[in-house]
Amino acid sequence: MTTEELYQIILNRKQNPKEGSYVSSLFKLGMDRISQKVGEEAVEVVVASAQETKQRVIEETADLWFHTLVLLAQLNIEPKEIFEELEKRHK
Repeated sequence: MTTEELYQIILNRKQNPKEGSYVSSLFKLGMDRISQKVGEEAVEVVVASAQETKQRVIEETADLWFHTLVLLAQLNIEPKEIFEELEKRHK
């Protein structure tokens, strides 16, 4: 799955909330909860990188990326905007 594909799934849940959907529940709870989840997942990546296996780091990083995409969707920021910013910094 690409970043864009996952982002589109997340956007779909934002635009078409579905009962029982974790993503829909995050959007319903709002920016404070979404930001909190991103922060929690970031800490879990740091802890895993210091104390866990490679697989745990992969799993926690996947969680962080996922929740970051939810945050971006909440703010109407597309992933390509992030990649464009990274490209500017590369030059």
